[in-house]
Amino acid sequence: MNDILKKVMYPGFKKSIVDFGFVKSMDESEDGKSVIVTFEIPSSDDEVAQKLNDATVEAFKEAGIEANVNIIRPKKPRETSSRGMNKMPFVKSFVMVSSGKGGVGKSTTTVNLALALAAQGKKVGILDGDIYGPNISRMLGKQNEKPVVVNETQVKPFENYGIKFISMANLLPDGQALMWRGAMLVKALDQFMSDVAWGELDCLVIDMPPGTGDAQMTMAQQVPVTAGVAVTTPQTVALDDARRSMDMFKKLHIPIAGIIENMSGFICPDNGKEYDIFGKGSGEDLAKEYGTKVLAEIPIEMAIREGGDTGNPIMVAHPESESAKRYLKAADELWTFIEKVLEEDLAGNEMIQPIYGVNGTPSACSMK
Repeated sequence: MNDILKKVMYPGFKKSIVDFGFVKSMDESEDGKSVIVTFEIPSSDDEVAQKLNDATVEAFKEAGIEANVNIIRPKKPRETSSRGMNKMPFVKSFVMVSSGKGGVGKSTTTVNLALALAAQGKKVGILDGDIYGPNISRMLGKQNEKPVVVNETQVKPFENYGIKFISMANLLPDGQALMWRGAMLVKALDQFMSDVAWGELDCLVIDMPPGTGDAQMTMAQQVPVTAGVAVTTPQTVALDDARRSMDMFKKLHIPIAGIIENMSGFICPDNGKEYDIFGKGSGEDLAKEYGTKVLAEIPIEMAIREGGDTGNPIMVAHPESESAKRYLKAADELWTFIEKVLEEDLAGNEMIQPIYGVNGTPSACSMK
């Protein structure tokens, strides 16, 4: 019987299933006319299982033996944006912050969400993917610093308030326009991933440029994005563009953590009252449309603008403010979502057993 199994090559290789050590058990009937073979393989691919099943049944059939095949294999993992590629394996989770249009507070959201996650004790980094309009370094008070080489191939990320980050703003003269075609943008993002000594991070928050173009596709294809956050304002025009971000997340297989609605009301500094000058709560319908939630409604508060301009974000300068409290709540809900996604990914490593019928014919429920 073992000699027969040595004729069964593992699909895609020139070594047999026996040579690989994937034969878990083999039970022969008393009359020697039938056998039950169980394999345990590392692939979750249905096609691999089917080919292995068919080859085994055929090998035993040639010897006049009826074979029943059981194949133990991993569960299929979540289909990620990168389809398994991860250029940053030292990062546990990735959050893509995106908006369909500019001027809705996407970078401000990125910075304060990252700081809120860091306040929970997480090791957090920010990759400023907005190559043409980088703002992260100014918002974190490091716009005048230049990178330092730490080894022959990598630079040290900048750091402030416990957040590591990299931004094109620190690599160019102040105010210089960057006129690159898409291929150069893709190359820059690739270097931000591979040529920066990030170290181990619990979360990398990626500040994307407005829209749904080269930058978004590049990041999504290079790392398995754990969660997408769409940033919008209450106006209908902004929501139309935010819908495009949500659609992008869906098409790229990025789990949608939720929506941040910026400029959602105005807190008057004189009396502390909140006024809905641009409207409020418009993101709820969009969230329901995509089966997600509004993580936070961030009001217009002067300290937010001042913090962004001076490199002293509201999460640091005024942690007691209403906006800071809402960022903390959003970060808490975001991290709960991330943990759920990561837990599902780990569950994908549990073994499942497709049961094959007589002569290895798969049952209706065996090949999912």
